Amino acid sequence: MKETEKSDVLTTEHYFASPVYFTDKPEWVDDLNKASDPFIAKARENNMDPIKKRNTTFGNKGEHPWVHHSQPLTGNPDFKVLQDYIGTTAWNLLDGQGFDLTNHEIFITEFWVQEFSKDGGGHHTLHTHWNGHISGFFFLKASEKTSRPVFEDPRAGRMMNLLPEKDPTKITMASHIVNYQIKPGRLIFFNSYLPHLYGVDNGYEPFRFIHFNMQAFPKAIVGFHHEQKK
Repeated sequence: MKETEKSDVLTTEHYFASPVYFTDKPEWVDDLNKASDPFIAKARENNMDPIKKRNTTFGNKGEHPWVHHSQPLTGNPDFKVLQDYIGTTAWNLLDGQGFDLTNHEIFITEFWVQEFSKDGGGHHTLHTHWNGHISGFFFLKASEKTSRPVFEDPRAGRMMNLLPEKDPTKITMASHIVNYQIKPGRLIFFNSYLPHLYGVDNGYEPFRFIHFNMQAFPKAIVGFHHEQKK
């Protein structure tokens, strides 16, 4: 095929992007780990009965592959610094993406801490967060030896017709899945429609993170709710 003439080089524009944002807040890690400790301890305690029953029935595998999941922590004052930051940031991200939030307010709808089994096997299968707009993670215990978040292309039509990649080790326009190396203090935001998972953790080192989801509610609904509570 004839080489493309310089005058024939096409202008490229990218549409329908799925951004992932991150920053680092290592100064919050110690306090949030301390605040999280009793909730993880309680979650582990709650899981002991099913773990013991499984081990008695099928053989002892410790707590493999349990994920210890806390109760909802929204509004807990010990986590206020993170909740205030993510609430403001979510509004800024959606506004920056071009959404009109004039008649909406951002609320944290889910906020919890979880820790994967010390005996390995903890993981999350591929999922999205329904009825939400911004989701994210704040990592409290993590390293190159632990699991990591993985994001998949959300475009079903593209996935149906996907061609093979020339080099899957590189992030290109052909990529359909990406993973993020993480560390304590890393804070990640993404649109809630973006499918994500956590690969199987091998239990070499502790893996703990806070997961959150946020939704933009119409102010008319928020106002009506407040009136009903009076």
